Amino acid sequence: MHRYRTHTCGELRKENIDEAVRISGWVHSVRDHGGIIFIDLRDHYGLTQIVIDPSQPFHKGVEHWRAESTICFTGKVVARIPEAVNPKLATGEIEIVAEEMEMLGEAKVLPFQVAKEEECNETLRLEYRFLDLRRESLHNNIILRSKVIARIRELMVAEGFMEMQTPILTSSSPEGARDYLVPSRVHPGKFYALPQAPQQFKQLLMTSGFDRYFQIAPCFRDEDARADRSPGEFYQLDMEMAFATQDDVFEVNEHVLHKIFTEFSDKQVDDIPFKRLPFKEVMEKYGTDKPDLRNPLIMQDATELFRDCDFKAFAGVVDSGGVVKTIAAKGCAGKSRKFFDDMVKFAQSVGSKGLGYLRWNDGEIQSPIAKFLSEETLGQLKELGGVGDGDVMFFIADKLKPTTEIGAAVRDELGKRLGLIDPDVFKFCWIVDFPMYELDDDGKVEFSHNPFSMPQGGMDDLLNKDPLEILAFQYDIVCNGTELSSGAVRNHNPELMIKAFGIAGYDESVVETKFPALHRAFQYGAPPHAGIAPGIDRIIMLLADEPNIREVISFPMNQKAQDLLMNAPGHVEHHQLRDLHLKVHLPKKVEKEIEDQSEPEGGTTD
Repeated sequence: MHRYRTHTCGELRKENIDEAVRISGWVHSVRDHGGIIFIDLRDHYGLTQIVIDPSQPFHKGVEHWRAESTICFTGKVVARIPEAVNPKLATGEIEIVAEEMEMLGEAKVLPFQVAKEEECNETLRLEYRFLDLRRESLHNNIILRSKVIARIRELMVAEGFMEMQTPILTSSSPEGARDYLVPSRVHPGKFYALPQAPQQFKQLLMTSGFDRYFQIAPCFRDEDARADRSPGEFYQLDMEMAFATQDDVFEVNEHVLHKIFTEFSDKQVDDIPFKRLPFKEVMEKYGTDKPDLRNPLIMQDATELFRDCDFKAFAGVVDSGGVVKTIAAKGCAGKSRKFFDDMVKFAQSVGSKGLGYLRWNDGEIQSPIAKFLSEETLGQLKELGGVGDGDVMFFIADKLKPTTEIGAAVRDELGKRLGLIDPDVFKFCWIVDFPMYELDDDGKVEFSHNPFSMPQGGMDDLLNKDPLEILAFQYDIVCNGTELSSGAVRNHNPELMIKAFGIAGYDESVVETKFPALHRAFQYGAPPHAGIAPGIDRIIMLLADEPNIREVISFPMNQKAQDLLMNAPGHVEHHQLRDLHLKVHLPKKVEKEIEDQSEPEGGTTD
């Protein structure tokens, strides 16, 4: 018999009755029924009930066993009595009558419940992540993650892609988020950077004659955390295709994503091909390039209808170059006054001065602003929104950018409060035709997306168009309001590349210095190529129906980019800094904290 187990805790069935078996696992729960002890023993595979008779010599020690102790039992498989059968368990028709017991690992008092899915302070969960991972929901999320990644690999290979690995230590890039830097011991004063993405390497692979590359790639960005973004590191399905168009990339990704979402979820998934929506259109309708298409509400421009009206608050905004956006909501005119007051408060909480509205209710228009609008204007608004009795139109007025951002937030909130968002569907869309450039806060032209993208009009557009009117072969894939990935057809022409970077303020020497490999490779017969990189963590987050990305990562950092389990980041020894030719200049407050921590008890000594 095996030293620890002949079967797992999820394996035994009624076919095993009368067999002598040995299983090992964690104590999930203990129940005393008049001296007979019942233990649910748990491992990765499931639960098995153990029965301990009072006649057994180890029975008296049961009262000292704590939940989550690791124990090995040897005994005989028997059938449960009919009334004790548990149809919810795969092993629910049998139990093991214990004959031998060995304590393999005794547990201390638990900092939180593992067997029960109770709310727990996140800091405590992250400090004891090894216990947290034993909890059923989180454990299942990590199992799901493993299965999804395995299936992705199968699908990518079937599509003709070859899995390849790219370097982790590389050079810093002037574009994108902040780099994580790694000082070089053998090259004093020089630094590697952890890759924000394998962007340049996968393009170089295409110039090297490989045709279809993919990788479950670790990426590193020094960014703040969000619900759908883990600080520090994340994984993506990185891919690149030679001799490929935008449509080729869409076809592969639609096939893979549709398979993954239909196979690993019971929700309804959009048929392929997915919708394609131009960037300009989604910004006008939804106020964001990550629209949740489960929400049917859209924004419409009502600026001209308020230009010369008597409602001075809106007319003044229009006269000063602002805009008025409206959102028409069906069937909510009968909502309580509190509903509308709460929506006004919400709009104010996201930066609006207020939220106007018109209610067509019981044959009359109910609104504080209706008296300032002519019958003609009210009729035009009604026609614009396609509204009738029982419907409402909400209004936001400000400069274009804040109006768009506030409108997007109000649209999302209305969708939630009105119950318009179906939780049982996955709605996908491609966002296409991104602008190549945009203005930064100082009015300077900069790349709006990926700097390595191909402008749609090629060199002709770069030479002759206003930079802000140039569109790029750039695209995002969005699901239920979550951006899964950005991608692009790459700019593989060195002259185009230098001109494109020049418009963004980088001269040729910067391109040659910062991107020497690409600049050199493109001069030796680079093929047209395109790619994308859907985020693995976000895919799993959607499939697991989790609101926070940390629930699908084994060992995540907290919102402050700290690993509370491993105490990272942490201080290092002086000799380690010396080996790396580094001196650390700390804020005075931090220096004091370090001194206090290192000072021996009783004060300093000479």
